[in-house]
Amino acid sequence: MTVDSASMPTPLESPPFAVMWDMDGTLVDTEPDWIAAEYALVEEFGGHWDDGRAHSLIGLDLLAAAGVIRRLGSVDLQPEEIVHRLSAEVQDRIAHEPKWRPGAYELLDGLRRSEVPCALVTMSWAGLANSVVDHLPAGTFAAVVTGDVVTRGKPHPDPYLAAAARLGIEPAHGLAIEDSPTGVAAAVAAGVPTLAVPNVAGVAEQPGVVQVSTLADVRPHDLAALWAAARG
Repeated sequence: MTVDSASMPTPLESPPFAVMWDMDGTLVDTEPDWIAAEYALVEEFGGHWDDGRAHSLIGLDLLAAAGVIRRLGSVDLQPEEIVHRLSAEVQDRIAHEPKWRPGAYELLDGLRRSEVPCALVTMSWAGLANSVVDHLPAGTFAAVVTGDVVTRGKPHPDPYLAAAARLGIEPAHGLAIEDSPTGVAAAVAAGVPTLAVPNVAGVAEQPGVVQVSTLADVRPHDLAALWAAARG
Protein backbone atom coordinates (compact mmCIF):
# COMPACT_ATOMS: atom_id res chain seq x y z
CA MET A 1 0.00 0.00 0.00
CA THR A 2 1.37 3.40 -0.95
CA VAL A 3 0.57 6.44 1.15
CA ASP A 4 1.40 10.04 0.29
CA SER A 5 3.44 11.06 3.33
CA ALA A 6 3.02 14.77 2.59
CA SER A 7 -0.77 14.50 3.07
CA MET A 8 -0.80 12.24 6.12
CA PRO A 9 -0.92 13.42 9.74
CA THR A 10 1.53 11.85 12.15
CA PRO A 11 0.22 8.90 14.17
CA LEU A 12 0.08 11.11 17.28
CA GLU A 13 -2.31 13.61 15.65
CA SER A 14 -4.88 10.92 14.84
CA PRO A 15 -5.28 7.23 15.68
CA PRO A 16 -3.55 4.93 16.15
CA PHE A 17 -2.32 6.46 19.39
CA ALA A 18 -0.33 3.31 20.19
CA VAL A 19 0.85 0.19 18.37
CA MET A 20 0.67 -3.33 19.80
CA TRP A 21 3.12 -5.81 18.34
CA ASP A 22 3.01 -9.57 18.22
CA MET A 23 6.51 -11.01 18.55
CA ASP A 24 7.00 -14.48 17.02
CA GLY A 25 6.61 -14.31 13.26
CA THR A 26 5.76 -10.59 13.27
CA LEU A 27 8.68 -8.82 14.93
CA VAL A 28 11.19 -11.67 14.85
CA ASP A 29 11.40 -14.65 12.51
CA THR A 30 11.18 -17.35 15.17
CA GLU A 31 8.36 -19.47 13.77
CA PRO A 32 10.81 -21.83 12.00
CA ASP A 33 12.68 -22.15 15.31
CA TRP A 34 9.50 -23.10 17.20
CA ILE A 35 8.58 -25.64 14.54
CA ALA A 36 12.06 -27.17 14.53
CA ALA A 37 11.96 -27.44 18.33
CA GLU A 38 8.56 -29.15 18.18
CA TYR A 39 9.81 -31.70 15.65
CA ALA A 40 12.89 -32.46 17.77
CA LEU A 41 10.89 -32.88 20.97
CA VAL A 42 8.28 -35.15 19.40
CA GLU A 43 11.00 -37.22 17.73
CA GLU A 44 12.71 -37.63 21.11
CA PHE A 45 9.58 -39.33 22.43
CA GLY A 46 9.03 -41.43 19.31
CA GLY A 47 5.91 -39.61 18.20
CA HIS A 48 4.73 -38.25 14.87
CA TRP A 49 4.65 -34.56 13.93
CA ASP A 50 3.98 -32.72 10.68
CA ASP A 51 3.76 -29.20 9.32
CA GLY A 52 -0.03 -29.15 9.45
CA ARG A 53 0.01 -29.74 13.20
CA ALA A 54 2.85 -27.28 13.69
CA HIS A 55 1.14 -24.54 11.69
CA SER A 56 -2.10 -24.99 13.63
CA LEU A 57 -0.27 -23.97 16.82
CA ILE A 58 1.18 -20.69 15.50
CA GLY A 59 0.17 -17.79 17.73
CA LEU A 60 -1.65 -20.02 20.22
CA ASP A 61 -1.34 -19.78 24.00
CA LEU A 62 1.75 -21.87 24.79
CA LEU A 63 0.14 -24.10 27.41
CA ALA A 64 -2.70 -24.86 25.01
CA ALA A 65 -0.15 -25.62 22.28
CA ALA A 66 1.81 -27.83 24.68
CA GLY A 67 -1.35 -29.79 25.41
CA VAL A 68 -1.75 -30.49 21.70
CA ILE A 69 1.90 -31.55 21.39
CA ARG A 70 1.52 -33.82 24.42
CA ARG A 71 -1.60 -35.48 23.02
CA LEU A 72 -0.89 -35.68 19.30
CA GLY A 73 2.89 -35.98 19.50
CA SER A 74 2.91 -38.56 22.31
CA VAL A 75 5.24 -36.39 24.40
CA ASP A 76 5.14 -37.77 27.95
CA LEU A 77 5.76 -34.48 29.73
CA GLN A 78 3.50 -32.03 31.53
CA PRO A 79 2.50 -28.99 29.44
CA GLU A 80 4.60 -26.62 31.58
CA GLU A 81 7.69 -28.73 30.96
CA ILE A 82 6.97 -28.83 27.23
CA VAL A 83 6.75 -25.03 27.18
CA HIS A 84 10.04 -24.71 29.07
CA ARG A 85 11.80 -27.18 26.76
CA LEU A 86 10.61 -25.48 23.57
CA SER A 87 11.22 -21.96 24.87
CA ALA A 88 14.76 -22.80 25.94
CA GLU A 89 15.51 -24.18 22.48
CA VAL A 90 14.15 -21.09 20.72
CA GLN A 91 15.90 -18.75 23.15
CA ASP A 92 19.20 -20.51 22.50
CA ARG A 93 18.72 -20.04 18.75
CA ILE A 94 18.23 -16.26 19.06
CA ALA A 95 20.69 -15.65 21.90
CA HIS A 96 23.19 -13.65 19.84
CA GLU A 97 20.86 -11.60 17.62
CA PRO A 98 17.18 -12.06 16.75
CA LYS A 99 16.26 -12.48 13.10
CA TRP A 100 14.07 -9.43 12.56
CA ARG A 101 11.21 -9.73 10.10
CA PRO A 102 11.62 -7.50 7.01
CA GLY A 103 10.93 -3.88 7.93
CA ALA A 104 9.83 -4.68 11.48
CA TYR A 105 12.87 -3.32 13.31
CA GLU A 106 12.88 -0.18 11.18
CA LEU A 107 9.18 0.51 11.76
CA LEU A 108 9.48 -0.14 15.48
CA ASP A 109 12.50 2.16 15.71
CA GLY A 110 10.67 4.83 13.73
CA LEU A 111 7.75 4.66 16.15
CA ARG A 112 10.14 4.99 19.08
CA ARG A 113 11.75 8.05 17.54
CA SER A 114 8.30 9.50 16.84
CA GLU A 115 7.36 8.87 20.49
CA VAL A 116 4.43 6.63 19.58
CA PRO A 117 3.91 4.20 22.50
CA CYS A 118 4.28 0.53 21.64
CA ALA A 119 3.44 -2.67 23.50
CA LEU A 120 4.71 -6.18 22.95
CA VAL A 121 1.82 -8.67 23.08
CA THR A 122 3.19 -12.18 22.79
CA MET A 123 2.29 -15.69 23.85
CA SER A 124 5.96 -16.40 24.47
CA TRP A 125 6.76 -16.34 28.15
CA ALA A 126 8.76 -13.57 29.81
CA GLY A 127 12.19 -15.18 29.53
CA LEU A 128 12.07 -15.44 25.77
CA ALA A 129 10.35 -12.08 25.33
CA ASN A 130 13.00 -10.38 27.44
CA SER A 131 15.76 -11.92 25.33
CA VAL A 132 14.28 -10.09 22.32
CA VAL A 133 13.51 -6.84 24.16
CA ASP A 134 17.10 -6.75 25.43
CA HIS A 135 18.29 -6.29 21.83
CA LEU A 136 16.22 -3.11 21.46
CA PRO A 137 16.91 0.43 22.70
CA ALA A 138 15.66 1.11 26.22
CA GLY A 139 12.09 2.33 26.28
CA THR A 140 11.13 0.81 22.93
CA PHE A 141 8.13 -0.87 24.56
CA ALA A 142 5.98 1.01 27.06
CA ALA A 143 4.32 -2.28 28.04
CA VAL A 144 5.05 -5.98 27.63
CA VAL A 145 2.31 -8.60 27.93
CA THR A 146 3.50 -12.21 27.81
CA GLY A 147 1.69 -15.53 27.76
CA ASP A 148 2.59 -16.38 31.34
CA VAL A 149 0.88 -13.29 32.82
CA VAL A 150 -2.60 -13.62 31.26
CA THR A 151 -5.29 -16.04 32.34
CA ARG A 152 -6.43 -16.68 28.79
CA GLY A 153 -4.04 -16.35 25.89
CA LYS A 154 -4.62 -15.81 22.19
CA PRO A 155 -7.08 -16.29 20.46
CA HIS A 156 -8.89 -14.81 23.47
CA PRO A 157 -8.89 -10.99 23.64
CA ASP A 158 -7.33 -10.80 27.11
CA PRO A 159 -3.71 -10.10 26.04
CA TYR A 160 -4.74 -7.14 23.87
CA LEU A 161 -7.15 -5.79 26.46
CA ALA A 162 -4.35 -5.94 29.02
CA ALA A 163 -1.96 -4.15 26.67
CA ALA A 164 -4.46 -1.39 25.90
CA ALA A 165 -5.08 -0.87 29.62
CA ARG A 166 -1.36 -0.62 30.31
CA LEU A 167 -0.95 1.86 27.47
CA GLY A 168 -3.90 3.90 28.77
CA ILE A 169 -5.85 3.82 25.49
CA GLU A 170 -9.17 2.50 24.26
CA PRO A 171 -8.58 -0.70 22.25
CA ALA A 172 -10.18 0.90 19.19
CA HIS A 173 -7.59 3.70 19.28
CA GLY A 174 -4.66 1.31 18.93
CA LEU A 175 -3.32 -0.78 16.07
CA ALA A 176 -2.27 -4.41 16.41
CA ILE A 177 0.34 -5.93 14.11
CA GLU A 178 -0.02 -9.71 13.76
CA ASP A 179 1.12 -12.51 11.46
CA SER A 180 -1.17 -15.43 12.35
CA PRO A 181 -4.90 -16.21 12.26
CA THR A 182 -4.82 -16.88 16.01
CA GLY A 183 -3.20 -13.56 16.84
CA VAL A 184 -5.49 -11.67 14.48
CA ALA A 185 -8.50 -13.31 16.13
CA ALA A 186 -7.32 -12.13 19.55
CA ALA A 187 -6.81 -8.55 18.44
CA VAL A 188 -10.13 -8.37 16.58
CA ALA A 189 -11.97 -9.88 19.56
CA ALA A 190 -10.46 -7.13 21.73
CA GLY A 191 -11.71 -4.47 19.34
CA VAL A 192 -8.24 -3.46 18.14
CA PRO A 193 -7.96 -2.57 14.42
CA THR A 194 -5.39 -4.96 13.05
CA LEU A 195 -2.63 -4.93 10.46
CA ALA A 196 -2.00 -8.50 9.33
CA VAL A 197 1.38 -9.41 7.84
CA PRO A 198 0.97 -13.12 7.05
CA ASN A 199 4.08 -15.21 7.49
CA VAL A 200 3.94 -19.01 7.77
CA ALA A 201 0.14 -19.23 7.95
CA GLY A 202 -2.27 -17.29 5.76
CA VAL A 203 -4.80 -14.86 7.22
CA ALA A 204 -8.32 -14.68 5.79
CA GLU A 205 -9.75 -11.32 4.80
CA GLN A 206 -12.18 -10.20 7.49
CA PRO A 207 -13.70 -7.09 9.06
CA GLY A 208 -11.36 -5.19 11.34
CA VAL A 209 -8.24 -6.28 9.47
CA VAL A 210 -6.11 -4.83 6.70
CA GLN A 211 -3.28 -6.84 5.15
CA VAL A 212 0.14 -6.06 3.75
CA SER A 213 2.62 -8.61 2.45
CA THR A 214 5.58 -7.05 4.28
CA LEU A 215 6.45 -4.23 6.65
CA ALA A 216 9.46 -3.32 4.52
CA ASP A 217 7.60 -0.43 2.88
CA VAL A 218 5.56 0.68 5.91
CA ARG A 219 6.58 3.83 7.78
CA PRO A 220 5.09 5.44 10.90
CA HIS A 221 3.20 7.99 8.82
CA ASP A 222 1.48 5.16 6.92
CA LEU A 223 -0.22 3.79 10.01
CA ALA A 224 -3.08 6.30 10.19
CA ALA A 225 -4.28 5.20 6.73
CA LEU A 226 -3.83 1.52 7.57
CA TRP A 227 -5.72 1.98 10.87
CA ALA A 228 -8.56 3.70 8.98
CA ALA A 229 -8.63 0.89 6.38
CA ALA A 230 -8.86 -1.74 9.13
CA ARG A 231 -11.71 0.18 10.71
CA GLY A 232 -13.52 0.10 7.37
